[in-house]
Amino acid sequence: MTPETMTSPMEPKARPLVSTDYRTLSYVTGPLIFVENVHGVAYDEMVAIRMPDGAHRSGQVLEVSGTTAVIQVFEGTRGIDVDMTEVRFLEEVARIDVSPDLLGRVLNGTGAPIDGGAPIIPERRLPMTGAPINPYTREKPADFIETGISAIDGLNTLVRGQKLPIFSGSGLPANELAAQIIRQARVKSGEEFAIVFGAMGITHRESAYFMNQFESTGALERVVFFLNLADDPTVERLLTPKAALTVAEYLAFEKDMQVLVVLSDMTNYCEALREVSTAREEVPGRRGYPGYMYTDLSMIYERAGRIKGRKGSVTQLPILTMPDDDITHPIPDLTGYITEGQIVLSRQLHRRAVYPPIDVLPCLSRLMNLGIGEGKTREDHREVANQLYAAYAQGRDLRKLVAIVGEEALSDNDRSYLRFADEFEKRIVGQGEEGRTIEDTLAISWELMAGLPMSELKRVRDFIDTYHPNAEQASDEA
Repeated sequence: MTPETMTSPMEPKARPLVSTDYRTLSYVTGPLIFVENVHGVAYDEMVAIRMPDGAHRSGQVLEVSGTTAVIQVFEGTRGIDVDMTEVRFLEEVARIDVSPDLLGRVLNGTGAPIDGGAPIIPERRLPMTGAPINPYTREKPADFIETGISAIDGLNTLVRGQKLPIFSGSGLPANELAAQIIRQARVKSGEEFAIVFGAMGITHRESAYFMNQFESTGALERVVFFLNLADDPTVERLLTPKAALTVAEYLAFEKDMQVLVVLSDMTNYCEALREVSTAREEVPGRRGYPGYMYTDLSMIYERAGRIKGRKGSVTQLPILTMPDDDITHPIPDLTGYITEGQIVLSRQLHRRAVYPPIDVLPCLSRLMNLGIGEGKTREDHREVANQLYAAYAQGRDLRKLVAIVGEEALSDNDRSYLRFADEFEKRIVGQGEEGRTIEDTLAISWELMAGLPMSELKRVRDFIDTYHPNAEQASDEA
């Protein structure tokens, strides 16, 4: 067969190829094609596919067994003729063009610009596969990222290099929260800050919402927006987070920027993973998801972090939708094992029009202590967070008791905790769309704690004289 020049959508720089064209397709199923009698083919190798009508598609080798290669087709397999379609192996992995000019651009899931702007002149061309950071070269996360959300900054602080997922439910405002964080997030003055946003399987309405938010607030100038819509090829979703993280690593470790990566929605990514696994007729794991989903997710999440000797950092804020609000579902369950905490959205708070509806009790940031304290946030931050958690938890418990015995049976002390829980949800959690500094958050926290008896403020006793609104009265009572 005479070799001909073929161009892959993943390879924008056209170049003649001299490898063999194969017309040995034997089977098509879902997004996969099977090619027989192949030689010298490697796992993850990119593939150019030429249709009988001259159209081109791209793919990637998923598996090689003997002389049979299994290829996932990014644009889908509709219209592929088993007898007439030609396949060429490109002898390289998936790559993406990177440049500082990517900031402010909108790309598809494979990294090609779709905003109608000028072509991107690449500074480098990097493989998307990436790799988790070597534990030996990892630097301990130690700096605060201010999201402007009190329930996160005050109680579940996000630290540079951390991976902190947001667990949402169907219909909850996770996308609105993500857009607000992207608008408000900031680091220390004088440092370059960028956001890489990977949207996977979102609707056109959600896409329009994000674009409107970014453009109207000017946030798009510091955002690299990877957009994979619900009607885009499912398999493209498997490349979207890898492409996003490759750009994030380039900006962080080569351009010394502090990069926040927001990935939404990881559930759509896992569904795409399950679809490909089903097409390969693999033995399913829990609820039909492939048994290697934990490994696959860890290869994404573990690309967050800091590297010794480098100024930049990659911080991840993955968003996932829990099917049926089930936090034990395989996707949130495995994500919780890999990441350093979670932010959980509450349907009950959402029904009561509390925004953002963050349920702080099941939330956790395991690296919070590394990013707060004197010189980073404020010296009373940890103690204030502990006192708020304890008081709010007690107030929540008392609500259950009131449902049984009534509020009249409570002591004055108990009533103060009940009022505290209501005010906490109204003022700390339900801040609306306004952004807050960490100083604002801590000031409001002290105002709320002033409603509790002085004898109950055991965790912040050392700071009462300095920050309590009624410090003189507190000293007298003490």
